[in-house]
Amino acid sequence: MSRPDTSAGQEAPGDYPGLNGLVRRKVASVAARSGAWPWWAQAACVYAVARIVSACIFMAAALHQGVNPWFPAKPDYWNFINIWDARWYGEVLRNGYPSQLPVDESGNVRENAWAFYALFPMLGRALSAMTGLDPALALTFIAMAAGLGAALVVYCLFRQKAGHRTAMWAVAFFSAFPVAAVLQVPYAESLNLLLLASALLLVMQRRYLWAMPVVVLMCLSRPTGVPFAAMVGGLLAYRVWQLTRSRPDNTGPLPHNGRELLSLAALAAVSGLSALMWPAIAWAVTGDPAAYTKTETVWRGHDLVPFKPWFDTGIQLFGPVLGILAPFVFVALFGLLMTSPPVVALGAELRLWCVCYLGYLLVFLHPQTSTFRMLLPLFPLALSAALLSSSRAYRGAVVTMFVLLQIVWIVWLWAWAQLPGGGDYPP
Repeated sequence: MSRPDTSAGQEAPGDYPGLNGLVRRKVASVAARSGAWPWWAQAACVYAVARIVSACIFMAAALHQGVNPWFPAKPDYWNFINIWDARWYGEVLRNGYPSQLPVDESGNVRENAWAFYALFPMLGRALSAMTGLDPALALTFIAMAAGLGAALVVYCLFRQKAGHRTAMWAVAFFSAFPVAAVLQVPYAESLNLLLLASALLLVMQRRYLWAMPVVVLMCLSRPTGVPFAAMVGGLLAYRVWQLTRSRPDNTGPLPHNGRELLSLAALAAVSGLSALMWPAIAWAVTGDPAAYTKTETVWRGHDLVPFKPWFDTGIQLFGPVLGILAPFVFVALFGLLMTSPPVVALGAELRLWCVCYLGYLLVFLHPQTSTFRMLLPLFPLALSAALLSSSRAYRGAVVTMFVLLQIVWIVWLWAWAQLPGGGDYPP
């Protein structure tokens, strides 16, 4: 069949008329050229574009920022991202940790720096000392660099289970996630995700000995050590079960992968000890064995009681009957998610990590507005979302939805607006 004549104004299939067609051709041309780039350049570009979008949202929100505890109204971008916990990390960078827990007139422990792990501010102090950068800028630079590194490692992690295009879309989901804007502010999330993704990648590659120093550093960045240790312990049990199934008589010497099991057991031990390292350091410095726990519970206003805060929040939101049932419904829905085909495709290691991390949140977390930010370590589910459908319309809609929700998160939680009772919800 001959090509339709377009000289009379009829458009051939694939031709785009007018300004809209010009834009679409330009986008298609850029996409075609970028497709020839190396994987790391593509992933870095996706992440950089996402961070530019987040920066624009931050700057727009800053224009509407009113009176607040930190700076005059309508701050610039750099001041606007250096608030909330960023101020605590700056305090640790400049003054370190108190040797005694500060208490109020009633003897109750007050908010203090022991709630904030040391690796991130230590790196900021080193960079500031070497370059002369302002501490806030040093922390911001480290957060942005670590976020970029995390995106690259996340791509490598996803490539263990998916092709290039799907892995790149999953990186786009990770980069545009509603709370992903925190990866470019002076918080430790980006550094922790870099180390967490690296540790998960090494575990998936069964390079357990190489994972040990990464896990130690991860446990000094944010409190992800307990669920990681649980994941490694669960994986060890799973591997032993696989081994016993393959040897019905269960006698004789270990097969050739016995050394691998020993390495995995060693990683489980190192992970468990590393998870206790920061509370032990707080104990050694302050002389109080519960220094870290007392500090963490200051922000929730009561002692740590496993699981109870979820039921309290459920009752507050849904009433005395539905509120008791709500946590069970939530767990059941998450269980269904973990057994869905796109999540099963993640493999044992990533699925086990998601289960252990959510279990950790259920046991220890006090649900509040900061819970949204604490969902970032569940980033392997971004790959499941990309595996759900290969449709560009679906994947583009997910990214668009995430960006819109990112606007909600920044305007609602990052920007400060005093509540009727004082203070504001933390991001």
